Amino acid sequence: MNPVMKQMIEKSVATFVQAFLSVFVVTDMSSAKTALASAVAAGLSVVKSWASTKVGDPGSTNLGS
Repeated sequence: MNPVMKQMIEKSVATFVQAFLSVFVVTDMSSAKTALASAVAAGLSVVKSWASTKVGDPGSTNLGS
C-alpha cells in the first residue's frame, strides 16, 4: 500500500474515533447523529491530508513536512 494512503487512512480512522467518542460522551447524542458527525470529521481529515500532499512534501500527509 502507498505510504501516503496508509497515513491518510490512519489519520481518518483516528479522527473518526476521537470525534465519535467526544460527541457521544459530552453530548450523549444518538448513535446515528454521532456517527454522521464523526464521518464528516473523518472526511475533512482526508481532504486536509490530501491537500497537505499538494502544498508540502508529496510523500507525507503532514502539512509542516
